[in-house]
Amino acid sequence: MPDVPDSRILIVDTDPDFLSWAAGHLKAPGVEVATVERSEEALNAYQKSRADLVLAEVRMPGMSGIELLKRLRMSDPNAMVILFSGIASTSNVIEAMRLGAYDVLGKEKMPYELRTIVESALRANESRRVTRAQVTEVPAETIQETIIGRSGPMQDVFKMIGRVSRSDAPVMVTGESGCGKELVARAIHKFSPRTQKEFVGINITSIPDNLMESEIFGHEKGSFTGAVTQRIGRFEQCDGGTLFLDEIGDMPLAVQSKLLRVLQEGEFCRVGSNQTLKCDVRVLAATNKDLEAEVAKGTFREDLFYRLNVVRIHIPPLRERREDVRLLAEFFLLRQSARRRGPTMRFTDDALSLLEAYDWPGNVRELENTIQRACALSNSDVLLPSDIPLGSIANSSRHTNPASTVTRMRDALTTLIHVAQMTPDMELLPWIEKEITRLAYRNFDENAPKTAKFLGLSVTDVQARLEPTTAKKTPSKKAAVAS
Repeated sequence: MPDVPDSRILIVDTDPDFLSWAAGHLKAPGVEVATVERSEEALNAYQKSRADLVLAEVRMPGMSGIELLKRLRMSDPNAMVILFSGIASTSNVIEAMRLGAYDVLGKEKMPYELRTIVESALRANESRRVTRAQVTEVPAETIQETIIGRSGPMQDVFKMIGRVSRSDAPVMVTGESGCGKELVARAIHKFSPRTQKEFVGINITSIPDNLMESEIFGHEKGSFTGAVTQRIGRFEQCDGGTLFLDEIGDMPLAVQSKLLRVLQEGEFCRVGSNQTLKCDVRVLAATNKDLEAEVAKGTFREDLFYRLNVVRIHIPPLRERREDVRLLAEFFLLRQSARRRGPTMRFTDDALSLLEAYDWPGNVRELENTIQRACALSNSDVLLPSDIPLGSIANSSRHTNPASTVTRMRDALTTLIHVAQMTPDMELLPWIEKEITRLAYRNFDENAPKTAKFLGLSVTDVQARLEPTTAKKTPSKKAAVAS
């Protein structure tokens, strides 16, 4: 390992074959590698002779890797620990990073990433011999598992949540609508020392501009028409806790200046009052806007932007992490099955492939709503592609090329033919023809001539197959001939 000083590495796992491979993989001049098969042994070995780096499996009998990490960091706040696992849950990743783990690795990626990560950890351990404050323990409860993702980008999000939850720094959560910004904010609060206090979230766009100041800071009786009683604002409500300001980019400029004062001084006044109130509130904000552009246009204060943007967590859109679609879809389906109190529902492979191929412009929220609609409309506990109502498919076709349309059509046709082959009822053929025509019609923005051209039919045939759902406009004879 180049540029790494003499170091001692301790590896703990119940699999002796893995221990042998890992020790050989990390072998290098000046590097001593020791292996043990139980966390208790690793803890004893560390107490006798502290290692520069500990590598531990998350899932172990007796003392888990998370518990080992906790005990190591309690005895030595500078302990450098990397956890790894074949299946690391969201909560495990966040909890590990919150407790101070250097990283959490997927076991399947270790042949490619282990050596690089270990070198980086050893160099970091050498360059910073500064004592860190011990992390205050909070109950290791799981967060809402709707924050799900095994993709690299989402693992980075989980790690950032774990890191920022330890401090009171403002956090800006960015991402498209429907990607789960509030869930990230709630996770930061849940894993923070403020978890026993209140989390208050407000959507800026849902509050009229003339009531925004009163909503956030409160008002005195008679301060304006309709103020018949005194009302405390959101800052007073969550004193000691966390305030989440969703869609912060839409906040009026007049209120932005007062919010800046709270962030700088920790004090504010209710509307209609001269009394200065103190508060201890952590502010988290979220937006789907480009706030740098809003600052340039003068619609968002630059000084407030820098106050809120101390730490930024960006949530990638679902189309950029398609490997998470299957995991999310199966989770939402399992949750809907539990609510239905019926048999556990499941997808066919073709249905999952259809979900993975879709761009999901509405992100996770659209996926969840789609699964909910499919369950509500399905008459079976097995969901086929035809059971999944991709309500935005017509809109998404504007952003896809003909090749993707052909692929979706081919996949749908294959599935429908498979259904027909498994069913001896020959009356299915007309139904298959109608389903294919309807799918193509939606893909081509309900344009009958384009649908006819794609399917190799006449416009009259397309209209006949669409009955009783006919085309919005009857094409002219000239258009019919041209098709």
